[in-house]
Amino acid sequence: MDVIARYPEFSPLSLEAVQAIKTDLQLLKDGMSELTFGSLYFFRNFYKYKISRFNERTLLFLGEERKKPFFFTIGDPLPIAIIKELYEDCAYWKLISESYLNNNAALFQTFKGAPTEDRDNFDYLYTRLSLSTLSGKQLHKKKNHVNGFLTNYPDFTLKKLDADTKKDAGKILDIWATEQSDLQETDYEAAQQALALPETDGFTGLILYVQGTPVAWCLAEFAAQGATAVVHFEKARTDFRGSYQYINYAFAQSLPEHIVYINREQDLGDEGLRHAKMSYKPEGFVKKYRLDKGAL
Repeated sequence: MDVIARYPEFSPLSLEAVQAIKTDLQLLKDGMSELTFGSLYFFRNFYKYKISRFNERTLLFLGEERKKPFFFTIGDPLPIAIIKELYEDCAYWKLISESYLNNNAALFQTFKGAPTEDRDNFDYLYTRLSLSTLSGKQLHKKKNHVNGFLTNYPDFTLKKLDADTKKDAGKILDIWATEQSDLQETDYEAAQQALALPETDGFTGLILYVQGTPVAWCLAEFAAQGATAVVHFEKARTDFRGSYQYINYAFAQSLPEHIVYINREQDLGDEGLRHAKMSYKPEGFVKKYRLDKGAL
């Protein structure tokens, strides 16, 4: 039995469905953080994801964001008639990549309006070398935070995030949760899903301890045909000063040399998060576009 429904039917996005398309996701060149095994599966409940197979080369997804339904696709372009069918129930088409836009210019010329940049969902791209060295004047303050952590907490250890250490990561997550004003609007449940997932193939992560106390962890996934590490989660205890900066730095140092970029995902329009991500001086962005229903 196929774990993915055939269009026009859609089925809830299950672990089995994401596993079935895992190879397809890893071969995507653009490296969008949302189009990874982890992001789709961990956030399946948050966005109420559903999936459908249009044909052997094209997948369709439905979701909901702030009570507005949307769709996106992976694979070959859809016929105009199918796109219009999807817009009957959806407010917009999201996760249109720059390459998809360029390769399908004729398709988008059939619409009254053009896709617009979805700046709030741009992924931030940094070079592994930049985050693993923090060299130069622009990152001097970040390096000071790292050095401050090393001075204040010399008795620290780093371990691989695995089945033996995920319980400790959960303790950090629960402490982090107590500091959030609206937990339902955070990635708390998604992070819980990540820590509960037994599968480790394609993932990498670290956990940081100070005198045996777990204080920070991160989890990433390899994407963009293996050239990029997408950091899905990074949580730390704020009462251990510099722990966020140190886990960021240590993780970059732990990556193999063939990893060119670190994708630290989007800021979702949060000004504080945008400032924090920009302060690390990104090399560039994974740009994303959307096409609202009014463009038809």
